[in-house]
Amino acid sequence: MADQDRGVRTATSGGVRTITFARPERRNGMDLDMFRAYYDALAEADAAPDVRAVVVTGQGGSFCSGATADLLDRLAAGAAGQDLVEELGHPPDLPLRLGTPVIAAVNGGAAGLGLVHALYADVRFMADGARLSTSFSRFGLAAEYGSAWLLPRLVGTANALDLLLSGRAVGADEALRMGLAQHVRPADEVLPAAQAYAGELAAHASPAAMAMIRRQVWSGLETPLEEAVAESVELMTRAFATPDFQEAVRAVRERRAPRFEPR
Repeated sequence: MADQDRGVRTATSGGVRTITFARPERRNGMDLDMFRAYYDALAEADAAPDVRAVVVTGQGGSFCSGATADLLDRLAAGAAGQDLVEELGHPPDLPLRLGTPVIAAVNGGAAGLGLVHALYADVRFMADGARLSTSFSRFGLAAEYGSAWLLPRLVGTANALDLLLSGRAVGADEALRMGLAQHVRPADEVLPAAQAYAGELAAHASPAAMAMIRRQVWSGLETPLEEAVAESVELMTRAFATPDFQEAVRAVRERRAPRFEPR
């Protein structure tokens, strides 16, 4: 599948939907139409019964360089943020609302909005030569699209403030140390490694369980421990009666891979 005219290309194999930012001539810089095309592709993947995991990457040497000059000009001319959100057609935090896990294959540089897209992924694979930057402070901007909420939860308050206040670029080794990336690979191995990881999720993990776990983790960041434990016990009890749990038990007994149904 493809929406090449809007700068996004998609393909599905083995239960994994790969979404590629496909404007390498502008380092995959994103205007509002391309942003919407990406979120459209995420929503379509989440609704597709044959998709168990999503991988997001960039074509060429960049992951996503951020907003295009045209979009920046529009913002400078006084475009209202709420108007932009309405044009986007999706909530800005759409990736966190999905049931399907999202894996970022950060094949090259990511800055500003491009970094935000990587932050909204559940797991990040990063090329050893890539560099990441928030950039917002260097454009006189606030931390966009919830990045000031995300970063402290991913890398801690001090690291988040360092990245957001300075707007400096960090390389793969530093990103790995602070938890901004979970895996570092040579550039030509990043996408295959991310797809292999997503393939493992697609082959061996229950889609319903993954959706439930994502919801537990993200909502749990704002939930007191006692409430989170009580909810987990309730969810666990319900899970015992699900077809997925019964299938997993049968698969263990029969020494085979489980055959989980779509969500």
